Amino acid sequence: MLALDVRNLNKKYENFELKDISFQLEKGYIMGFIGANGAGKTTTIKSILNIINLDSGEVRIWGKNIVEHEIELKQEIGYAFGDIDFYTRSKMKTLTDVIKKFYTNWDDETYYNYLRKFKLDENKKIVQLSTGMKVKYNLALALSHGAKLLILDEPTSGLDPVARDELLDIFQELVMDGEISILFSTHITTDLEKCADFITFIENGEMIKSADKEEFIASYRLLNGDEGQLNLVKEELISYKKNSFGFTGLIRSRDFNPSYNIKSTTPSLEEIMIYFAKKEDMNV
Repeated sequence: MLALDVRNLNKKYENFELKDISFQLEKGYIMGFIGANGAGKTTTIKSILNIINLDSGEVRIWGKNIVEHEIELKQEIGYAFGDIDFYTRSKMKTLTDVIKKFYTNWDDETYYNYLRKFKLDENKKIVQLSTGMKVKYNLALALSHGAKLLILDEPTSGLDPVARDELLDIFQELVMDGEISILFSTHITTDLEKCADFITFIENGEMIKSADKEEFIASYRLLNGDEGQLNLVKEELISYKKNSFGFTGLIRSRDFNPSYNIKSTTPSLEEIMIYFAKKEDMNV
């Protein structure tokens, strides 16, 4: 069953356009949502949550249109981000008492279980929480009203490696029983290499690819060769960098001809993002 079905989203602004964004997230999986700053990730997330009005396109959550069933569906959606910038002088307990009134399925027992699990003191003020604790508090709120779809927007940004690794373990635990699904937007691609099942990549408001993580990475090769070899593959490369020994460039696996005898390796998600961004620079 599809937890999230994004179909041909289009939204035009004066200096930016979201063009035909489509992807699907199966129930019980983590999807990494990647793209450089300004690629359209936040606009897409706002569209999913029906915060902005689309020019065209449709978002379905658990098979239901978000525009037509917004109040019902938002009972089952949890949104967590890397910071809380409202009511910062309030205690967690005070803020929770306000928030829980909006959810018909709120469960105090579940909430306090997560506070214990995440080692959170509800008498602390929001301003006293570390970035990691704020993310955990967001998760506790989301999970306490029975959210089955979690939308995480840069939740690990600003965290040290230990805190990030702890959160990634929590995300993987949450999807283990197959009931919760996570859309995880981040520019820290190493996090996704650890925990994501699928990757959706957008660049400059357009879809590049959405696929199983291993399939996604395997669909590209990173080439290293001399200047003469560069001339053989230049037209097929997504982009390249020249260096002292020749060049390094990214190519789609389907376009790579092994007979050229150019050294090729599997790129990281970060390298894929970098070379697509460089493509934009080369076209300027």
